[in-house]
Amino acid sequence: MIVADRKSLEEILEMVKAYKKILIVGCKGCVTVCNVGGLKEVEILASAISIARKKDDNAIEIGQTIIERQCDNEYVAQLQEKVGDYDAVLSMACGVGPQFLSEAYPEQTFLPAVNTTFFGGAVSHGVWEERCAGCGTCIIHHFDGLCPIARCAKSLLHGPCGGSSEGACEISKDTVCIWDSIVKKKIAQGRLEDLVCVREPKDWRTSRDGGPRRSIREELAE
Repeated sequence: MIVADRKSLEEILEMVKAYKKILIVGCKGCVTVCNVGGLKEVEILASAISIARKKDDNAIEIGQTIIERQCDNEYVAQLQEKVGDYDAVLSMACGVGPQFLSEAYPEQTFLPAVNTTFFGGAVSHGVWEERCAGCGTCIIHHFDGLCPIARCAKSLLHGPCGGSSEGACEISKDTVCIWDSIVKKKIAQGRLEDLVCVREPKDWRTSRDGGPRRSIREELAE
């Protein structure tokens, strides 16, 4: 899933300071799962903005809504009757959301309320960690399902660096050295020899080469 964090209230207030009537749009996708852009968060942000603007004697009218996904034009179209009624729209989806909205309604102003951070998952209640860098060429089959691209601070492919100590990365004692985990798993499986090889340099062209990436399913594309 895509993980995001809400921008600070100060930054959001700065973005909307010139507007008297805004619509806050939440998303039922990833940002709902990580408690950043769901219905509850939309209501909280609307209340916070309203209170802050009243304190500045600069009242604002705020509409609230939420759609299934902001990364799907089918759901974005559901906002057609609403977006034109506001001075600006504040999206609480990941960075894809406000872009889809902007492309669908070019006459309107769309603002991002969150910072998209990484692809990850929940490791405990309220805690999400990065697991994938979206590099476009997955190689975790070489490392028993563990990704050194996303989870090693240096994206090393041949083992831990000299900064690894007692299973922790040198950037923080709270950050697991993924290479320590990979080696230990190989040892436990009796397959340490899998790592005794020289791998070709990773092909990073699938990451960003040539601009924005596209995925096409021929059986689904019209």
